[in-house]
Amino acid sequence: MKKKYFIAFFLIVAATSCSVRRFLPAGEKLYKGSTVIVQKDPGVKNTNKQLKKHLKLAITPRRNKFLLGQPYKVWWWYVIGEPDPEKTEKGLRSFLRKKLGEAPVLSSRINAPVTAENMQAFMENTGYFHTRVQGDTVNSGYFTKAVYTAQVQPQYHIKSITWVSDSSALLKTLEERQKSRGILKVGAPYQLSDISAERDQLDLYLKTRGYYYFNPDYLMAYADSTVGNRQVELYLNVKKTIPEAAKYPYRINNITVFPNYSLVSKQLDTSIVGAIKYDGLYIKDSAKKFRPRLFAQTITYRPGRLYSSRSQNSTLNRLINLGAFKFVKNRFEAVQDSGDLHRLNVYYYLTPAKKKSFQGELDAYTKENNSLGAQLSVNWKNRNLFHGAELLTIKAYTGFEVSIADSLRNNNSYRIGGEASIKFPRYAVPFLHIKENNFYPPNTNLLLGYELYRKQLYYTKNLFRLQYDFTWKTNIRTEYTVAPLAISYLNASSITDSFYRQALVTPAILLNVYSEAILGSYFSYTYNNGLGRKKNKLYFNASVDLSGNIAGLVTGAKRFREKTIFNTPFAQYVKTDFDLHYTRSLPNKWDWASRLQLGIGMPYSNSALLPFAKQYIIGGSSSIRGFRVRNLGPGTYKPTAEDQRFFQIIGGDYKFLVNSEIRIPFTPSIGGAVFIDAGNIWTKDTLLFGPAGKLTKNWYKELAVAGGIGLRYDAKVLIIRADLGIPFRKPYLPDGQRWVLNKVDFGSRSWRRENLILNIALGLPF
Repeated sequence: MKKKYFIAFFLIVAATSCSVRRFLPAGEKLYKGSTVIVQKDPGVKNTNKQLKKHLKLAITPRRNKFLLGQPYKVWWWYVIGEPDPEKTEKGLRSFLRKKLGEAPVLSSRINAPVTAENMQAFMENTGYFHTRVQGDTVNSGYFTKAVYTAQVQPQYHIKSITWVSDSSALLKTLEERQKSRGILKVGAPYQLSDISAERDQLDLYLKTRGYYYFNPDYLMAYADSTVGNRQVELYLNVKKTIPEAAKYPYRINNITVFPNYSLVSKQLDTSIVGAIKYDGLYIKDSAKKFRPRLFAQTITYRPGRLYSSRSQNSTLNRLINLGAFKFVKNRFEAVQDSGDLHRLNVYYYLTPAKKKSFQGELDAYTKENNSLGAQLSVNWKNRNLFHGAELLTIKAYTGFEVSIADSLRNNNSYRIGGEASIKFPRYAVPFLHIKENNFYPPNTNLLLGYELYRKQLYYTKNLFRLQYDFTWKTNIRTEYTVAPLAISYLNASSITDSFYRQALVTPAILLNVYSEAILGSYFSYTYNNGLGRKKNKLYFNASVDLSGNIAGLVTGAKRFREKTIFNTPFAQYVKTDFDLHYTRSLPNKWDWASRLQLGIGMPYSNSALLPFAKQYIIGGSSSIRGFRVRNLGPGTYKPTAEDQRFFQIIGGDYKFLVNSEIRIPFTPSIGGAVFIDAGNIWTKDTLLFGPAGKLTKNWYKELAVAGGIGLRYDAKVLIIRADLGIPFRKPYLPDGQRWVLNKVDFGSRSWRRENLILNIALGLPF
């Protein structure tokens, strides 16, 4: 059988080869890449491999992709059909051509002598002076290949860096900065790119010291490579043709804000007539839409200060992040006839966003426990509630969930609720005014919510929420959240007789209908350097969630549900979470992504377990993908159909989860993955699920393990994901029988029904 497959594959490759040759234009050959031959001087320290890699950076064009020596993507390009250069193609053919095909790189595009000259210039720019490169082509069949021979000379290094100074303030500033924190260093290899980078860095520095009109092109460098011993002396200076305005630092004169600027305006207003002055700013708000204090706290500099691009960028970013303006523009203008003062007037033109909006959303979903559901929500927003860019959001929603599993028949539920939240673009603390000027404006959030949840035939839950928190960023990578007040109150009602009859058999389910108050506070720290395409990406989140500490001290709580507040027992716990993601970019644009989650909940005194809303769950599309939600853990416990029917959440007080997957791109939009997941949850007490669910010193022997494959489609605005998971280790089986790899049987329908778990979700799992 294997021999037949090999023969068939060989015939396909041969057919591809013949077909591509047939499609090529007359007199053309297909470019098959290049070979670099290095002949280095004895003084060159780099290896041949390093030099070849360096030289190939200057070789163009890139060849087509090949498989077993054949251009399979070019074959698809011709089979699907070449595009018409005079038409803009759309539709299925265009889509298939972009995803499967690749335009041929023909021999007419290859000019080896010119490319050799470019390679030689590239080597000169990187310090390999006097290097010579020759280029030629070699034909074989319907392929052509470029051959480059490089005679590499030793790389030159920087002997000295001298500023040709005229004792001006500008030259002194440049020299001091370059010597203290410059990119160019004595003894480093000569690199033209380092000189360009140094110019850009010095320009950025000057822009923070008032030199608004300076440009990196005004800086020049001379390199003297005749000093001997393969060294270069660098001379840095400012061009003689530099404009007079670029020689001096500028200070801010007036700052004027136009918060009602129209995009259809043909002329930018610069008049301050009719403007009010507030905290050093001129604000011309004829419509009285915004309070002056908003701009005073958002603009991070004032008249009299030196111009700084850092303060300017910070102000622009803060104005954009307010969310109250759909267009933000600024303008700097030199004050005429200011003598030796060198001042700038600043103008900000802001176009308000639509103040009020209404949005509806309908969602349908399925769950791993064979439940179907839908939810309708409506949102009303006011983006300038108190004329300070405060965002008021009022949300109302209703939904239902129906179970289609035989064991959970009639286990239906519905919910209805609403919440109102206000986001202040500042630290909103009663009786206090906190001054800040970070690049990112802080936010204060106040939320009040209510939800009614009805479990058909069993009970009704009423949940009230109040939260007051602050969120701020110190830079683009770090974010903090502090919630000094996070209160929720849960009250159960309309409990049916059938529920109480089941409680005689399983008393633990009564915990579902106990009223409870959470008097909490919360802190979270997040670090994320994963913006852009980086080789190593790291995401880390750590949080602490507290409840009932002060109430416990005041009331003297010592035992489970002993003390109450407003006739309701309050929860006491300390809950800490750690979430670490690491992604490593591999060759061919593959990614290796891993995650570690650790959760520790410590209920004490007035609580024997975490509140259900705070418990950890395991399994499902973003956890252990070979197990369904509510079908795994805690510990070695196996949830029964009765548990799934009566418990809204099957969770634990502790959690350990580790995931790892290789992400493989097939096309720019379609990719695959191979993954492995492991973890479990445990309880502190035996109250809910008995000794099987309790955390012990043998916790590592109770880990569930699963693996599988996935398919992802990037629809630009979201990622649609399908992961097929298989359990490798089932912790609820007897010790010694938990590894189930030897029981895999794809031919068995019952095995497939129980063990092939399909997870469909939006977004990556981590």
